[in-house]
Amino acid sequence: MKVGVSLFIANYTDWDRYEAKATDTPPAKPDSEVYAEALRLGDLIEPLGYDSIWSVEHRTTPYLMIPSPVQLLTYFAARTERVDFGTMVIVLPWHDPVQVAEEIAMLDNILQGRRLTLGFGRGASRREFEALRVSMSETRGRFDEALEIIRKALTQERFAHEGTFYTIPETTVRPRPRSLDLVERMHIAWMSPETLPIGAQAGLGMLFTNSKSWAEYEDDVKNFNAIRAQRQWQPLQPIVVAFVSCAETEQEAWATALKHMGEQQNAVRRHYEFEEPEHFRQAGSYDHYAGLAQRIAGSTYDELNENYAQAQVWGTPEQCFERLKVIQAQTSAGEFVLVFNYGSMPYDVAEKNMRLFAAEVLPRLHSFEPSAFAGVAAGD
Repeated sequence: MKVGVSLFIANYTDWDRYEAKATDTPPAKPDSEVYAEALRLGDLIEPLGYDSIWSVEHRTTPYLMIPSPVQLLTYFAARTERVDFGTMVIVLPWHDPVQVAEEIAMLDNILQGRRLTLGFGRGASRREFEALRVSMSETRGRFDEALEIIRKALTQERFAHEGTFYTIPETTVRPRPRSLDLVERMHIAWMSPETLPIGAQAGLGMLFTNSKSWAEYEDDVKNFNAIRAQRQWQPLQPIVVAFVSCAETEQEAWATALKHMGEQQNAVRRHYEFEEPEHFRQAGSYDHYAGLAQRIAGSTYDELNENYAQAQVWGTPEQCFERLKVIQAQTSAGEFVLVFNYGSMPYDVAEKNMRLFAAEVLPRLHSFEPSAFAGVAAGD
């Protein structure tokens, strides 16, 4: 089973200063220091034996400071020889789709045959949409149209497009992609149930970025593959993302998980402004997020943080391996992408976490044969 690592480059300790707009006060930890540590950690991924490097896309807040995932992956492409790469995700409504296709094709050529997996999403943070002057009410249409254009650009040397949001005269993307199957490596990440059929009907794969319970994702896999079966398509196994706290003792692992995964959950709440659910309703296609905000309002921060941490991967190496086996059985995961640094976790803790997992869990996962999802078969 393949196991990748995603870098989360966050300045968690700067949230209070950011929300107070205290720009006359320097951050306790400069963004440059956060980046230096993340790049240092990223340089360990290939030597430790992991299979791939992944990047997210977020901007404007301390939550995750990676406005260009392809740019970050290109940096690591030049520093590695073996690992594959993936995006989790490129948020299509924020970009010109022709430029996205160009950047994908360029990275694919730089990789010289190493595999590039493409995760796409539609975004849900008001702050990010406002910064890029895109309306949240247009995300569904923009996502669908951008995906259509990117597929054209990567498969047709010359293409044109006439749509609601984009009118593109006949043009071409150069360099042409090196890989002929890039469009078969496209995945969609979602949390809202309304997005699931869009991805399934579009022929995309599944990328679970760990935003709800594994039991809910189990239902998603069934529903997703049921839609594929209606089209006589084979069922798919998802790529699954999880946070990891691996330590010599269960107590140490849980203390790290509770503190820093709790911080990650707190950053999610603040970044997406879940305490102000009305803006999700006004956007028109974010009812699930509005409902989630209401559920969050009924719980204390301590309850939310503990529930979130409990659902992740933590414990001794043996416990981490067993937990991942359970998640794989629930979701039918075909590949894992793991996060070892999150919240305000110090660099030395993140490195120890990633090294211990690589030494004692990764070899077992590499020899582990993931069970396929048997609930839905093509043609049922």
